[in-house]
Amino acid sequence: MTFDFNKLLTLYRSELLDRTIPFWLKYGIDWKNGGICTCISDEGKVLSGDKYVWSQLRAIWTFSALYNKIEKKQEYIDAATHIFNFIKQAGCNDKGQWYFCLDETGKPLFDGATSIYCDGFAIYGFTEFARATGNQEAINLARAAYANTQPRLAVPGSYQTYPLPIPANAKAHGISMIFASVFDELGDFLNDQLIKDAALAHAHQVMDVFRRPGARRLYEFVRLDDQPFAAPGGRLIVPGHAIESMWFMIHIFQRRRDETRVRQAIDCIRWHLELGWDKEYGGIVRAIDPEGLPPWNVLTDGKIWWVHTETLYALLLAYSICKEQWCLDWFQRVHDYSFSHFPVPEYGEWIQNLDRQGNKANTSVALPVKDPFHLARSLIYSVGVLEELAGKSDADKRRHLHRPPSGVQV
Repeated sequence: MTFDFNKLLTLYRSELLDRTIPFWLKYGIDWKNGGICTCISDEGKVLSGDKYVWSQLRAIWTFSALYNKIEKKQEYIDAATHIFNFIKQAGCNDKGQWYFCLDETGKPLFDGATSIYCDGFAIYGFTEFARATGNQEAINLARAAYANTQPRLAVPGSYQTYPLPIPANAKAHGISMIFASVFDELGDFLNDQLIKDAALAHAHQVMDVFRRPGARRLYEFVRLDDQPFAAPGGRLIVPGHAIESMWFMIHIFQRRRDETRVRQAIDCIRWHLELGWDKEYGGIVRAIDPEGLPPWNVLTDGKIWWVHTETLYALLLAYSICKEQWCLDWFQRVHDYSFSHFPVPEYGEWIQNLDRQGNKANTSVALPVKDPFHLARSLIYSVGVLEELAGKSDADKRRHLHRPPSGVQV
């Protein structure tokens, strides 16, 4: 199979800059009350004024990354700054922990700071914003979030992870996955070896504790002593989570020039495509019990947008490194499914949740939230890799002048 990377680049750049980001600039930014609307329909209708904090923080990352990695447009910095100014005033409690959800004016809702993942996304968003602006307040907030989370992360069970609690006497892959990535971003930006070492410790947890090469699987939960967790939760495999985690690991270990770890991560991507692909209806299932026993969590056979967006980038990244044909074969399969099922062309964003057969599902995915993150981030990073694969010069990369007509095929 021969790929036209130039055509693919044109398509992905257009999906990002002509559809996804305009959707959020048109429908999402709350210029009146601050922040970004996070309970929003595929048609851009605001369904609730509730503003989930990790979505605010992830949106700061997205608009900052657009400025840093795609095009230095003022409207991207204006959006990121607007959200930053809202969340820095309202998002953190007096213990330095980031709230989970706010009302439309910034008042904390529910039980306050109920998810340490919000602290992780604070580090992520503020680091990228600081890269774009040099904003010292953002740097200080990112450092403070790091200092706040480190002692808590050292004691599994001392923190909450709403809306997906960790089973008693277990630790979760998601924790090490997220904090390996966000610590690495902050450590790299600040050139702080202590933070880089903290990132690496979490990355080794992902690769040596949750990843089990003998079984060709990455498990979501293990015991506190790193041994396999009791069934059924201990058998849980989330293919998209494993694949997303592996491109995080590639980024981390590329910075350290660790080719062995990069190779391990690439192989792990392939394991979970082979494990998670629905051979009857297509697409990657949300979660599975690999032994074929009754599933531990709900909606296991649904098809979710973020799983597919993360996989598209992971495969492009893997191919750019190893140049192996299976990466392109799987990319074509995932691309075809994704672009034929998820986009909402008349509005610009993607449907979030499908049933196994590929029909739009009305159930929420953990939270009733839509935010400019997984799709936008995948497209931002995919554009970067496709520029490399298409052999674009640095000057060409920044022009972004040629957009495709709708319906361009690869």
